[in-house]
Amino acid sequence: MADRYSGLIIKCLGGLYTVESPDGICECKARGVFRNRGISPCVGDNVTLEDGVITEIAPRRNCIIRPPLANLDQLIFIVSTCEPAPNYLILDKFIAIAEYKDITPVVVITKADLGDSRPVHEIYGGIGIEVAEVNYDDEASVEAVRQLLRGKISAFTGNSGAGKSTLLNAVDPSLNIATGEISRKLGRGRHTTRHAELYKLSGGGYIADTPGFSTFETNRYDIIRKEELAGCFREFAPFTEDCRFRDCAHLCEKGCAVVEAVERGEISRSRHESYKTMYEEAKQLKEWELK
Repeated sequence: MADRYSGLIIKCLGGLYTVESPDGICECKARGVFRNRGISPCVGDNVTLEDGVITEIAPRRNCIIRPPLANLDQLIFIVSTCEPAPNYLILDKFIAIAEYKDITPVVVITKADLGDSRPVHEIYGGIGIEVAEVNYDDEASVEAVRQLLRGKISAFTGNSGAGKSTLLNAVDPSLNIATGEISRKLGRGRHTTRHAELYKLSGGGYIADTPGFSTFETNRYDIIRKEELAGCFREFAPFTEDCRFRDCAHLCEKGCAVVEAVERGEISRSRHESYKTMYEEAKQLKEWELK
């Protein structure tokens, strides 16, 4: 009788999959049938193993393309108040991807002692996105991030220099990541960014690191069509039904309830500017890019 059990893929490298199950951790391969179907198991997949071989992949709640990660509960955006200053357009692009993929976006502010964190709180906290602020002299603020991660599969992303590795070390010192060297710890050289790995946190939950914003195009996570973009800006929802035109693009049309809400200050102007930029970029996409 086949030895059959379930587990979670925590690492993929060179066709070998590291799977964590109630019985421990094992390295295994996947059945060739997946390749024939054009499916690849990826980190975060819940799988069934028989005699040490992956035979089934459970349906995914979500998946990002590169690095390949499945079933994320939350994407955590590390934003520093300065050095580097927040790039709201890039942040909004990533939040839109999270919304599109049904992954909870969370913003964590670092270097709040060096700059003004209020705009981030106002823009993102104001639309119901959880915003946490870390002060390493205040253990309670680190504990708040620990609680956000507990029991969930999360990925950190953010500009290089925003303090991802410092934050991860504070949250879980057992990770022992050298500041500025997180890519090396996660086994990713400059040319191997497809590698992904989940790290089990001592307080519960898993964390995956992703490259910084500066090295990453959001369309590697996924591509959003212009018709779907407004649905990825949650604060537009109360107004879109009131637009004069059913197919309103919410850019600058007369009678657009979204534009009017921006003018009244009910929608952040910076968020709407990001939306307009992303809409214009989506218009330039070729059909083959959308497949």
